[in-house]
Amino acid sequence: ENVGKNARMLAMSLQFSPKFAKEITNEFVDMIEMVAPLHDLGKITIPDAVLTKPGALTFEEYEIIKTHAKAGADMIRENMSQMVSGDFLQVACDMAQYHHEKWNGKGYPNGLKGKEIPLTARILAITDVFDALVSKRQYKEGMSIDEAFSIMEKDRGESFEAEILDVFFDLREELER
Repeated sequence: ENVGKNARMLAMSLQFSPKFAKEITNEFVDMIEMVAPLHDLGKITIPDAVLTKPGALTFEEYEIIKTHAKAGADMIRENMSQMVSGDFLQVACDMAQYHHEKWNGKGYPNGLKGKEIPLTARILAITDVFDALVSKRQYKEGMSIDEAFSIMEKDRGESFEAEILDVFFDLREELER
């Protein structure tokens, strides 16, 4: 839910940027919020022992975790194609499959780079990482917004598209609320 609300807020802010204004409509903003909660659906295919493991994952465990992105997109495609419109289905599949791609091409599952990554997934990647950093999880404590922003800033232009990350950082007051 937080990821969706934050993705909506970020998408709405990007509507005012000349770089993104043509791509981001009100329908896009609504869709990104509705679809965001589905982005990690593929995690239901990951064994609990791996998913909730405290501490660092082994190479093999990380390879298992990485399968959730494609698995989620496949599940969405197989189970929702008869129920939702083409645009909604495409956005849902894109966000599930590509939210771990990185701006520099070093992400997964496809190693997409830059604008090869759908805009919806580039937005979601930022809000998903932020939520993962600030939220308490079974295997870790949440961190402060300062700490999260500091970590994310180091990935500016590497994991995240710089212009989108800058707009996200401008939303700090809203995120704190």
